[in-house]
Amino acid sequence: MYYASGNYEAFARPKKPEGVDQKSAYIVGSGLAALTAACYLVRDGQMKGEHVHILEKEQLAGGACDGWKFENVGYVMRGGREMDNHFEVMWDLFRSIPSIETEGVSVLDEYYWLNKEDPNYSLCRATVNRGEDAYTDGKFDISDKGAMEIMKLFFTPNEDLQNKRITDVFDDEVLNSNFWLYWRTMFAFENWHSALEMKLYIQRFIHHIGGLPDFKALRFTKYNQYESMILPMVKYLESYGVQFHFGVKVTNVEFDCNEQRKLATRIDTLRDGKEEHIDLTENDLVFITNGGCVENSSIGDQNTPAKFNTEIRESGGWDMWRKIAAQDPSFGHPDKFCSDPEQTNWMSATVETLDDRIIPYIKNICKRDPFTGKVVTGGIVSVKDSSWLLSWTINRQPQFKAQPKGHCLVWVYGLFSDKPGDYVKKPMRECTGKEICMEWLYHIGVPEDQIEDLAETSANTVPCMMPYITAFFMPRAYGDRPDVVPAGAVNFAFLGQFAETKRDTIFTTEYSMRTGMEAVYTLLNVDRGVPEVWGSVYDLRALLDATVKLRDGKKVTDMDLGLIERLVLKEALKKIEHTDIEKLLKEYNVI
Repeated sequence: MYYASGNYEAFARPKKPEGVDQKSAYIVGSGLAALTAACYLVRDGQMKGEHVHILEKEQLAGGACDGWKFENVGYVMRGGREMDNHFEVMWDLFRSIPSIETEGVSVLDEYYWLNKEDPNYSLCRATVNRGEDAYTDGKFDISDKGAMEIMKLFFTPNEDLQNKRITDVFDDEVLNSNFWLYWRTMFAFENWHSALEMKLYIQRFIHHIGGLPDFKALRFTKYNQYESMILPMVKYLESYGVQFHFGVKVTNVEFDCNEQRKLATRIDTLRDGKEEHIDLTENDLVFITNGGCVENSSIGDQNTPAKFNTEIRESGGWDMWRKIAAQDPSFGHPDKFCSDPEQTNWMSATVETLDDRIIPYIKNICKRDPFTGKVVTGGIVSVKDSSWLLSWTINRQPQFKAQPKGHCLVWVYGLFSDKPGDYVKKPMRECTGKEICMEWLYHIGVPEDQIEDLAETSANTVPCMMPYITAFFMPRAYGDRPDVVPAGAVNFAFLGQFAETKRDTIFTTEYSMRTGMEAVYTLLNVDRGVPEVWGSVYDLRALLDATVKLRDGKKVTDMDLGLIERLVLKEALKKIEHTDIEKLLKEYNVI
């Protein structure tokens, strides 16, 4: 496998890999990474669809990219996905996945047209005082000292950030700024999470720093991610004869390992409570989704809290990875991620409005009518003074094709599930759907004497607890996650958020899909380049633009400098007069 960029590789079709007709594939899980691997097996690997087997413990594909209405419970969206124009693997694949809504076009086509015609941007990024605009005015409000802390992290070698926390590299200059409010609520970072992941995120999305305050850099699907992304992939795979095996739980993968060679030899499964196994040869490729950010997640309902299930379930995703990891040091260290659910959980809730009584309070904040079919909040609205650090968002309505007309779906999430609320004096994790809705209604300005009635009669709310949703952000070192294809691996690869690949950042759709593509291209030796991660971190223009915008547009000459520094700067600016360097610095408002 090798990386490439540009149109030459992007539009090429690889030759059929040697010996592929004699090979089969077994894919553990059916999340985005797993489905991507299956798609590349049939598209570029040209493997026969009937030779591809997807083993899924649930009765539905999609993993964390879900979206479903549960009978007598309500709509559930555990999370939301934000995409950008430089998710190179995602767009490489989706150009080949037919739309299930519009005949003759691809998922990429419809996504591109939608976001061109209805570009995303927010009109209110944060609120205070029960629905008042926090008037952050698109400013990061960060001191030069705080900006220098961010710059220092940006240039710190990855090796020096092993097992370090964000609080090891940032102090209150950063942590009390609007920058950190925008960042932590958008990406779900906690202060104790990995400094290495923080650095990788800054580098990966340096070209979007200016879009953080108003989300103009983001793009969203038309419906929830299950209907807009997962279902088209499933239909595509079914058209090739790919075999989906639902209700099949993989409990272990067994290996024969020595220093030079590692071979997957057997897959242990549970089907309808019965133990079974699949014997493997070198021609049987195994793709393993190890760990799982939505493992142990649970839902409640309008009158029932969601349970906080912290015990690692036997034969669950974490237990399977533990059994695999015990067989070879290169298979990672799952307990670095799943041993402290108090530091990896947060909660979400899906609010379905049932009439128009809540809508005016929504309009007052987002400045848009949610029923136009266009962008509504344009991303999350963060409640700056919420004890739960509550954020909420409304994507284009309807979010589900079958959603009743006049009903609006609101996704709410809180980073601090253990803190008492400001109106409902209980931790979020102990609250029913109705109580979470009451806390949200309080923060969007509903009069207190109407809150309980509206939460009970004008909304149905389904809470969701996810104990391991940010497990991949825990402080780690290299080797804690297995490489996508470990050294010496003959017939297996790891997929998803807990597999290691270069430069890309976890908790994105692109990361999951990249691991799927890299796994297939490596094991089948597909002769076509995997698109490299977008190189804005090496683009001087992006670096200059981000530097100025992080400082809210202030020029370098506005810095608080001592006399000697000012003299040095003056002399340096003289030396670049009438050069392309001067023109570049002026173009990006550095001077």
